[in-house]
Amino acid sequence: MTKSSVQTIGEEQVQNPYTELLVLKGHQDIVRFLVQIDDCRFASAGDDGIVFLWNAQTGEKLFELHGHTHKITAIAPFASSDASEEENHLILTASADRTVIVWDCSSGRQVQKVSCFHSTVKCLTVLQRLNVWLSGGSDLCVWNRKLDLLCKTSHLTDAGITGLVELPKNCVAAAVGKELIIFRLIACNGGSEDWNVLEVKRLVDHQDNILSLVSVNEFTFVTGSHVGELIVWDALDWTKQASECNFWDSSVHPDAQPEIKLSQSPNEASVQHLTSDEECVFAAVGKGIYVYNLQMKRVIACQRTAHDSSVLHIEKIPNRQLISCSEDGSVRIWELREKQQLPAEAVPTGFFNMWGFGRANKQANQAAKKMQENTPVYFLDLVGDLIGHSSAVQMFLYFGELGLATCSADHLIILWKDGERESRLRSLTLFQKLAQNGDLQLKF
Repeated sequence: MTKSSVQTIGEEQVQNPYTELLVLKGHQDIVRFLVQIDDCRFASAGDDGIVFLWNAQTGEKLFELHGHTHKITAIAPFASSDASEEENHLILTASADRTVIVWDCSSGRQVQKVSCFHSTVKCLTVLQRLNVWLSGGSDLCVWNRKLDLLCKTSHLTDAGITGLVELPKNCVAAAVGKELIIFRLIACNGGSEDWNVLEVKRLVDHQDNILSLVSVNEFTFVTGSHVGELIVWDALDWTKQASECNFWDSSVHPDAQPEIKLSQSPNEASVQHLTSDEECVFAAVGKGIYVYNLQMKRVIACQRTAHDSSVLHIEKIPNRQLISCSEDGSVRIWELREKQQLPAEAVPTGFFNMWGFGRANKQANQAAKKMQENTPVYFLDLVGDLIGHSSAVQMFLYFGELGLATCSADHLIILWKDGERESRLRSLTLFQKLAQNGDLQLKF
């Protein structure tokens, strides 16, 4: 009988605030996308081609948007703030029907529809500073708010662009198979009508298809591939700053379960999703989650089998916590903690070297002791397990005190709520209602 290496947690989840849930129904197929509109609204979309707008506080369905005839392949918010008018929230949706639609979130109205694409648009990116948006498919197109096509590239490949990330100096990085193509947008003569998009560089450092991209800050972006490669890039000159390609190799990641031997193949080590803060990159790799420190240029903590199946989405939330969701239908909360090392505990002589054993000389002991003092060791502790979906959880949105929204292949969206907060709100509402009706008698 094989011992499972997946960490478990009991019913007593004292650090898990999400003890209430609201189930939102409406979709008739896999829900793949959630996008935040503002502090209390979000949109959902998926394989049924329908877009729903929801209230994150109450779970109320605000609008049901029909316009696509096939599954939705990309979605992006497009908020504008014109000095002469109120802020207007729009969302863009692309579909396998080879169209892109712009929707008004305040009215649920279809603003405009573009049907001139020769292939499916696989990604959408808004460049807020330039007030334009990009569509990626077999070519890269640049559009303005009125859906005028400003410029486009020539046909790239049949596989097309699968991901886009904004870079400084009006540049973008596009994932095309295993290549990264850097494009620069140029507004000719300062006018809004004359634009050009130029290919300026091709980066061929990845050995397999690029699955995920994330911008860390104006100086750094990161990409991840199908065979578990993670590359840190300089966002200004597009040079490789660091890389990690041993995610699936248990020998280079000593952790709390050294007796468990993993035999993951490269296919099980795909970097499915990346997110970041200023300090670290958080990677969903195969069934595991990894924390890569950008300054140290190494993985500082990992949970190689965080779920029973592939991790599809990961996000950093406050209080040094992470949330991950998986094909196994689970949503889990992790806390990044510093491990307290004992003085007698063996310490690594280097991150990619094996642990040192046996009698070492005095100088080596002193060096090891100094390293132990200066290099904190972290681990990921499971503090919450949210069980509610019956199929793969595709992604989620974190709304702070309003809770967490998850979407799944079971056609459902679940709003996970802080039970204590919701109880206090209900008590306060009841108290105010009694006070208004004069039914509240104060006894002294």
